Amino acid sequence: MRFQSILIIALLSMAGCNDDFLDLEPTDKISADAIFSSPDGINALMANLYAHAPIEDFNSVSTFGLSWNSPWPNQAGWYPFIMTDDAVGSQHQGIIGWEGTDFPWWDGGYQFNLNVNTLMEIIPQLEIDQETKDQLKGEAYFFRAYTYYALAKRYGGVPLITKTGDINDGIESLNIPRNTEKETWDFALAACDTAVMYLGDGDGARKRATKWAALALKSRAALHAASIAKYWSRAPLSGDAVNEGLVGMASSEADHYYAECISASETILKEGLFSLYEASPGSPEEASENYRAMFENPNRAVNEVIFMKGYNLEGDEMGSNQDNWGQPNQTRGSWPHPGRFNPTLDLADVYESYSNPGQSSPIVTTLDADVENYDGFDPSRNYLEFDHPMEIFADKDARLSATVIFPRSTWKDTEIIIQGGFIQPDGTPVLDQNGEIEVDGTMYYTYGASSPSFYSGFSTGGFNHTRSGFGFKKFLDTKFIPSRFMNRSTTDYIDFRLAEVILNHAEAVVESGNGDATLAAQGINALRHRAAHPTDIPLTLENVLRERRVELVFENKRYWDLTRRREYHTLFSNTIRHSLIPVYDLRVMKYIFIRAYVPWAVPNTFLEKFYYRSIPGIGTNGLIQNPQY
Repeated sequence: MRFQSILIIALLSMAGCNDDFLDLEPTDKISADAIFSSPDGINALMANLYAHAPIEDFNSVSTFGLSWNSPWPNQAGWYPFIMTDDAVGSQHQGIIGWEGTDFPWWDGGYQFNLNVNTLMEIIPQLEIDQETKDQLKGEAYFFRAYTYYALAKRYGGVPLITKTGDINDGIESLNIPRNTEKETWDFALAACDTAVMYLGDGDGARKRATKWAALALKSRAALHAASIAKYWSRAPLSGDAVNEGLVGMASSEADHYYAECISASETILKEGLFSLYEASPGSPEEASENYRAMFENPNRAVNEVIFMKGYNLEGDEMGSNQDNWGQPNQTRGSWPHPGRFNPTLDLADVYESYSNPGQSSPIVTTLDADVENYDGFDPSRNYLEFDHPMEIFADKDARLSATVIFPRSTWKDTEIIIQGGFIQPDGTPVLDQNGEIEVDGTMYYTYGASSPSFYSGFSTGGFNHTRSGFGFKKFLDTKFIPSRFMNRSTTDYIDFRLAEVILNHAEAVVESGNGDATLAAQGINALRHRAAHPTDIPLTLENVLRERRVELVFENKRYWDLTRRREYHTLFSNTIRHSLIPVYDLRVMKYIFIRAYVPWAVPNTFLEKFYYRSIPGIGTNGLIQNPQY
């Protein structure tokens, strides 16, 4: 029995995880019942499956596939959000589209699917109590749904394989043709429904699947499918895969999938088992800290968290590295590669202000309030002047300060210096180059301090300094001390939380015109109230999408939102993202800000074919390739 191969590993190595956990040679040393009769054995097996489920967490790297957790430092944070307008990588910038040949997701997805099928085949043979058996069945269907959701959003229609293959049946029996994209989405959603039937409410720990996690997955997957159907015409493709229905769906299918999203979401929202963490702050400052703290330790927010991926051990194949890569340069410790995630001005501009709610409030830097000029410093312009850089952000939504590090703000008891130049007393700018000047006995430096070790922005040497004017904060642990070792972060990752379900529901309601619009409006305004906004805004698509972007930022949703809504190729067409550059004006001894293109940036273009990945191995597996590959 093939599945028996896992048993000795599970019993001898409860903490370890490896990709071949379910794929070893058979053994007659121990029976399946032995491991499943042991709580420790069951926990070890399921921990390994959860570790390798296609959850896009801190170890999700678009170019490398599932559960990428390598000791290779030059990986340097190729996280999906640096492929969007939300952030830019200080080192790796021109990488949009690299995932077009992302074979590991295909191989890893089907390896995981094999593991799930093996589990499903062994469950009926187990002599265990029915409650445990149902839990295992439910988790297996949850994994199946997650696997095909992950495959469908990358490849469209894929082969639906529900049993383990036997090479003795002949090689042709293993070459299974692709199903249509619609069939693949329907298969994933049906697996969610089956998971709901078997799973219960859980024990409150949120690290194993429950019926609520399965419903949240269905909410997310159904919204994705609905968007593809509705917005296919924004970037229509052609070729054999399209003609066969392997990619793309008719627009007439959109409302069906929106209805599936609404149904799953409303089940969660109306049951009342979940609530927003710290939903009624007393001030924007309190709201900012509450939001930040939730991601530093999701276990304090189990009322909002529906499902999370747990981390409790350090090291390769166990921990993650976001605290090292995201850390500003000044708090790097002995870690040599900090500052790799640079939140953009494009993102900061999206947030509302408290004085003008209900719309994005781009950061104004000049008296004429021109927010479209990115040509750098212009001596003829009248720049707004600030005694302290933080003043320009004073009215912004609290979630911005919880998500990014501002120039001259405090992080880990350190003032984070982010500065891109100075204006000499005679009006001559010193920008994008090392410089210093003495004025009235005080030395001033281009980047705000005398040495790269003492500042965190805009240095032209190395990649350890932000190029956007903002540092990364979300998820970082205030107690984490960087060292020279990788993958030492053990922060748990929130995969599904109530806020996303609220936003999925609101989008599906406003896009389809169906569902409970009152509940949807209440939901998006509850999120804003949690961010200390006192006023309500109406339920419109613009409001929902803006709220979605700022609430879920860096949670690996933006990449897929741009994909499913077919907006990527329009947004990224020879596009350079934007920075907010603080400059100290020595003529008046105040700060001014320049809206500019990210210095030394590489233009990015997203081709329409990138909406689907290339399928590997078509020369031997006989599958129809996706368009334009």
